[in-house]
Amino acid sequence: MTATSNVTTEPVLRRSSGATALRRGLQDWLPRIVLAPSFAVIILFVYGFIVFTAYLSMTSSTLLPRFDFIGLENYVKLFKLPNWWIALKNLAIFGSLYIGICCALGLFLAILLDQKIRGEGILRPIYLYPMALSFIVTGTAWKWFLDPGIGLDQTMHALGWASFHFDWIKNRDMAIYTVVIAAVWQSSGFVMAMFLAGLRGIDTEIMRAAAIDGAGPWQLYRRIIIPMLRPAFLSAFVVLAHMAIKSYDLVIALTNGGPGRATEVPATFMYSYTFTRSQMAIGAASAVIMLMMVASIIVPYLYSELSAERQQ
Repeated sequence: MTATSNVTTEPVLRRSSGATALRRGLQDWLPRIVLAPSFAVIILFVYGFIVFTAYLSMTSSTLLPRFDFIGLENYVKLFKLPNWWIALKNLAIFGSLYIGICCALGLFLAILLDQKIRGEGILRPIYLYPMALSFIVTGTAWKWFLDPGIGLDQTMHALGWASFHFDWIKNRDMAIYTVVIAAVWQSSGFVMAMFLAGLRGIDTEIMRAAAIDGAGPWQLYRRIIIPMLRPAFLSAFVVLAHMAIKSYDLVIALTNGGPGRATEVPATFMYSYTFTRSQMAIGAASAVIMLMMVASIIVPYLYSELSAERQQ
């Protein structure tokens, strides 16, 4: 009787184990099957076109793509163009001020909100609201506000302050700073949220121990709290630097790269040479340089994050 029952239960056990293995296999492969079309599209239309752009930068393409390989000649031409150096100079001014002011202002706002002030639930959405807008909307709104004919300058004159003048957007020497103002207005709330999350994640026992040891508020922030915000600073730097390098829509909406070339940046240079001047190879070379700029920021960041995870 026992032998008979063993014989009859063995096929049942085999079938159940086979069904379990099949179910596990489907559970493992189903997410891959669902994500496969999206992954294929990303491979083709992102990385595929990156490779295609890099190849175009080594051809003699003008209005339409050509496939004659000429090596690094376009990169040599690119760095001989005065307009490219103007774009790099403007990017250096814009990027340094944009990142520095956003980090300083974001940290200041985060410290204020971390004091558990009244109305925090109202202030946080107000600070974060500009980030919900596109750079096109931000650029257009600030263009209206800074235009001497219809904006702040005209409003002050209508109020009787005839000596007030604020024409930075029309001034070649000051126009780049209007781009900084608009970009800081949009992004500082986002940086504030990152720092606020970092502040709320610091162990309060550490701050209490430092206060008991006689550390004042300034020493507490300078020696303990701000150094512990290093991951937030690094994340903010990577995000802001990436946004600064690829900034196009804000510049186009606010100043259109002018007056003259006062606010031209590599992104507007790339678009101009590719689609307006019909020098596709030069535009592709500038796009590859921009990609290398972004990679030089993101790759070390990812490497440090992965190294930290391995150590943990």
